[in-house]
Order: sequence, then C-alpha cells, then structure tokens
Amino acid sequence: MSKRVLRTRLCDLLGIEYPILSAGMGPTLIGEPNGAPVELVVAVSEAGGLGVLGGAGFNLEELQSAIREIKSLTDKPFGVDLLLPKNLPDGAGMTGEVPLARILQSLPGPYVEWYEKVRESLGLPESDLTVRSDTVTMHADEAIKICIEERVPLFCAGLGDPGFMVKDAHAVGMKVLGVVGNAKNAGRVAASGVDFVVAQGHEGGGHTGRVGTMALLPQAIDAAAPVPVIAAGGIGDGRGLAASLAMGCIGVWVGTRFLASREGGAMELCKQRILESTDEGTRVSTLYTGKTSRVNTCKFHEIWDGSGLPALPFPVQVVLASALIRGFVQAGKDEYVAGFAGQISGLIKEIKPARDILLEMVEEAADILSRKLKEDVVVQ
Repeated sequence: MSKRVLRTRLCDLLGIEYPILSAGMGPTLIGEPNGAPVELVVAVSEAGGLGVLGGAGFNLEELQSAIREIKSLTDKPFGVDLLLPKNLPDGAGMTGEVPLARILQSLPGPYVEWYEKVRESLGLPESDLTVRSDTVTMHADEAIKICIEERVPLFCAGLGDPGFMVKDAHAVGMKVLGVVGNAKNAGRVAASGVDFVVAQGHEGGGHTGRVGTMALLPQAIDAAAPVPVIAAGGIGDGRGLAASLAMGCIGVWVGTRFLASREGGAMELCKQRILESTDEGTRVSTLYTGKTSRVNTCKFHEIWDGSGLPALPFPVQVVLASALIRGFVQAGKDEYVAGFAGQISGLIKEIKPARDILLEMVEEAADILSRKLKEDVVVQ
C-alpha cells in the first residue's frame, strides 16, 4: 500500500510531513525525567511529525546539551517547550544545589506541619532530592537565548505569553508557538506576534483551563485569526485528528498518547496508571504545581483535599508535592502515585513506539477524511 498523504498548511510552514506535534511535556516531579525527552522528540520527528522537547525539567547546561543531542540524531525539524510564568518567588540566597528538605523547612508553618504529619503517618523517608538554582524555569531569559543561539526550529511556550521574544526568534528563522486555554488568551497571544496558537481544552493533561476542546476550538480560531490554531486536549487517535482538522485547525498537539509510548519519559508506574484509567480516571487539581493541572487520580489527592490548605504559588507547590511523591515511590506506596495525564487516558490500552502511534493516527484520519465521511454522510 502506498504511503498516506495527509498535509495541511502546518506541514508547509514547519517543513514536516504530517500535521502532528508531540506536546513538550515536562516532569511530574523534581528529579523525574521529562515527559518528552530526547528519544520521544527524535522518534516523532523521524516519523514525519514534529517532536517537542519538554524543557521544564532541565537546568541551562542540560537544555543546551539535549538540543545538541537532538540535532545529532535527526535532521528533521523539532521544538523546545519552556514555561514562562509571570511571577516567580524570590530565589535570593539560593545558589548551586539546595537540599529539598531545607527548602521544605522554609515553607509556612502549616505546610511543614502537614508534610511531617503525612510523612510520619505513612512511614515515608526523608526527601533526598535537591533543587538547582539554574533551572530553565527560574532563568527563562537565558534558556530562550540558548534556543535562539541553537536555532531551534520551533519555540513553544507551554505557559505564558512568548510575544516578547518573537522578534529575536524570527531573526534566526525560529517560529514561535503559545499554548492557551480560552478564547481571550488565544486573541491576546496571537496579537503578540506568534506564528501559531495551541488551543488546549479542559480535557488535556498537565496545566489546563476550564473550557472543553469542542467548545474552545471554534472560538479560539475566531479570536486568533489570522494566526492559525493547533488543537490540543483529548486528542489521541485519528478520529481526534480528523475532527480537529474539520473544525478548522491546521494540526494537533498530542500529549498523553505520546506520554504512554515506549519513548515517553514518564515513570513506568505513571504509564501504567494511564493504561488502567477510564475516561473519568483523571481530575484537575492545584496539588502538583499550584496551578490547575489534570492528572490521573490517586490517593494523594485524598490526603491533600483533607489538609484544607490552599496551594502554594508556582513553583513552590512543586517542591511540596515532589517531596511527598518521591517518598511514596521510595516507600512502595504506589496507590499514592500518579502523573499528568488527560481524559484521553481511557482510550489508551497499550504502550507502543511513538512512530506507530503517529502513523496509526495518520492512517485513521486519512481514512475518515477520504472514505468514511463520504460513505456515512450525505451532502447535497
């Protein structure tokens, strides 16, 4: 059988074969490998899509090293995803590597008391994690400079508005993308000069908004016009791809389905959570990062809900959550462990190579658009 052709304007703009981007997923906790590591980026790009590196878990040196490794393994276009939060806590006095246990003790009293209570009641070990002061999230401007110096084909802002760096990016031929969760922000980010807007519905894993994908996409397309929109949230097979194209999007941004691939960087336990999940097996919580994010449900949420504490600001909440998740893993308390994942989890039943996932999506979408719709829908 001849190779499928499934092209949109996105393919021409990025120099790729299929309009599928793997989301630039970061780690669930401090010290965990990124959800979208080098291996996943290369596999997706080599298969004809565009792989995006999850940069949030790196320090500056590691980010540059990962970018150069991707370049050494593929000559296909790829992207890098960074988080650009508006406000970050003052890191004065923090240099080099700092034991996470020390940072924990600097949190407000009620949080320290709650952490110690949970740790003691469940028999968790003291945290052995360290936090580095040179992470890309804490030094976003320097991380952006690395991406520009390395001439990364696509810069992706998984959080925040990247409009301030568009001019410098375009000067070296780099395109820029921003992820949004509502129509208002789609219009705002589009007006800042980006090349693409990713509109992610409430179904999506990781940081997510309040509007469902089906309702969001047409409103985001109208708000962002003429800047093209890429669909995200609840897309994990060819049906989701075909539906997104029918809605007027030029491609899709796929996270959870690629997270549950052989090359996906999530812990094996978290991949298993995705396989075991149903469509109702995830929830939105501020537990993991301080910002609303969708994760697979586990018993950790029960003890957090019972604390009565509001989430700490991003990324301080990440410290608190990471310390406990690390303890759960070390103590074998698997029922308390789950990672970022979208509602599409209920559709995923097998860990496959990323290449197979992408090509199956293409085949199914192409069949729907070229054959099935003609057979099932009468148009006069």
